[in-house]
Amino acid sequence: MLRRKWTIGASVLAGLLSSTTGALAALAQPWQMNFQPAVTPVMERIEEFHHLLLVIITLISLFVLALLIWIMIRYNQRANPTPSKVSHNTWLEVAWTIVPVIILVLIAIPSFRLLYFEADAPPADLKITAIGHQWYWTYQYPDKGKLQFDSIGLTDEQAAKKGEPRLLGVDNAIVVPVNKVVWVVTTGSDVIHSWAIPAFGVKMDAVPGRLNTTWFKATKEGTYYGQCSELCGARHAFMPIEVRVVSDAEFETWLAAAKKQFADNGTDMTRTAALTK
Repeated sequence: MLRRKWTIGASVLAGLLSSTTGALAALAQPWQMNFQPAVTPVMERIEEFHHLLLVIITLISLFVLALLIWIMIRYNQRANPTPSKVSHNTWLEVAWTIVPVIILVLIAIPSFRLLYFEADAPPADLKITAIGHQWYWTYQYPDKGKLQFDSIGLTDEQAAKKGEPRLLGVDNAIVVPVNKVVWVVTTGSDVIHSWAIPAFGVKMDAVPGRLNTTWFKATKEGTYYGQCSELCGARHAFMPIEVRVVSDAEFETWLAAAKKQFADNGTDMTRTAALTK
């Protein structure tokens, strides 16, 4: 109950500092100050923690501002022509040491809970392998047969033609069912990349020679965008991520079509990404 009250109060404060975007945003909006709307349990908890911290730092800032104003008024040369020569105050020094420690402990408790929730992935309904290359992604659905395809960012002309946002749209998006736990296993083929979707609260490095696992459970249908979030070379900014969250029936329809579209046509099921202008 206390946590919910904190969240409601903090949400109001955060709302005053953020722009109103109206409908559910799948990508960043112009002049947006707050997070993209959360569509996973992880991101919802990240927002709650952010709002709690916003309240704490706002109260601390107001307290310090009040102290500064009081000191400037009470102890300026006209109001206090004979300055005090006191150099130590034991109780005051103990207080300004203990109080910050208490505040940090109070912050650490929900922080550790959030970290544990992010790391403790529930059983997967679907597994996806994301392989980072310079500068595109290869996706595999290991539980769905030999389904593998490349996902390459669209050029400005292609994005405009398809009605996709610039630098975020791809030729082949990931498709996942709504309200299902999805594990994403990341790795890299050349340098370190990072698979990140802000609306999901997910960011996981894709390191060559290593498998990292993250998870999400999208609770709303829609199209969500992200980008590689680790500097990976000259075209790092042209390595977008697009995830479509659909109903179970739509996912099964897409899956059947994808298996035909990306069927093995030789020794390598993936395409070579061209450097587009």
